[in-house]
Amino acid sequence: MPFRNNIEADYFQWLYDKVCNVRANRDVSYKQLFLYLYKTEFTYIISRDSNRAMDGEDLRYRFGYENGDEYLGDSIQSPCSVLEMLIGLSVRCEENIMSDSRYGDRTSQWFWTMISNLGLGYMTDDVFDEREVEEKIAIFLNREYTHDGKGNIFYIPNNPEDFRDLEIWYQLLAYINYID
Repeated sequence: MPFRNNIEADYFQWLYDKVCNVRANRDVSYKQLFLYLYKTEFTYIISRDSNRAMDGEDLRYRFGYENGDEYLGDSIQSPCSVLEMLIGLSVRCEENIMSDSRYGDRTSQWFWTMISNLGLGYMTDDVFDEREVEEKIAIFLNREYTHDGKGNIFYIPNNPEDFRDLEIWYQLLAYINYID
């Protein structure tokens, strides 16, 4: 895979393992989807979504902390990727809102919920279609999904609030209230 250095390659694998190692079928690979999401910059229209970019970039420092001094989080200089934002938001959701020792760590559950809501949950390496992924990610980033979030990382059927006008954090809170 085309990474700038070994640290970045290790970081990508760490991200992948963070949300894929707990899946039931470990023989199924999502590397192409993850690589696409990793190489795609997380851009945003609503300024407060910059906080979600910071969540994603914070994963670099968590990676560094878990892997010792040779893996410094600031050795990756690129802007936050879509993959980092999704995993960072999943971590924040689990650790700051939904943490419950009875259920264990559900970070991967939050991540795969968002991937499924985007319509990408089936996008294994065997069926990967870059054009389709590109279209769905563009809909998400450009907020071209429906008002209730169909085509977005969060979807609440018949939601009266227009998700296109809400920062991602408030979309998450509305979604948690909906599923609770």
